Amino acid sequence: MNSIQVGVLMGSSSDWDTMQHAVQVLQDFGIEHEARVVSAHRMPDDMFAYAEAAALRGLKAIIAGAGGAAHLPGMLAAKTVVPVLGVPVASKHLSGVDSLHSIVQMPKGVPVATFAIGAAGAANAALFAVAMLACDNPELRHKLEAFRAQQTAAARGMTLPA
Repeated sequence: MNSIQVGVLMGSSSDWDTMQHAVQVLQDFGIEHEARVVSAHRMPDDMFAYAEAAALRGLKAIIAGAGGAAHLPGMLAAKTVVPVLGVPVASKHLSGVDSLHSIVQMPKGVPVATFAIGAAGAANAALFAVAMLACDNPELRHKLEAFRAQQTAAARGMTLPA
């Protein structure tokens, strides 16, 4: 069985500026992951093969970033039972609002969890994947609880010991 638990996919290498924030969170939590460019428009056969093999490979979540037409998250969700977490990537013309609308308007039966546009959405999608994995992993749950405690302390202007 593959040790990779989360796939981070983007429609083009230009999406990396946003999606690197998801990868950083996964690295911080020690989650085995992979990051790939798989375009729904330019590489549909590769995208379908990735989605169809995801569950068999042991993936627990796919974080899919998409700008422009934003078809990647929905197309992946249509071809796999692995949860797909959609991240709208800001575009030049519509600042990612087009991507956000495309991802949240999936038809009934094609679920895609949708996050904020840009870096915050990518980081939150990864944190959501961590939370999903933590349900069955007490060590990971402890790391997530410590992370949240650090966030709360920082909001109060405090620092907790590591």
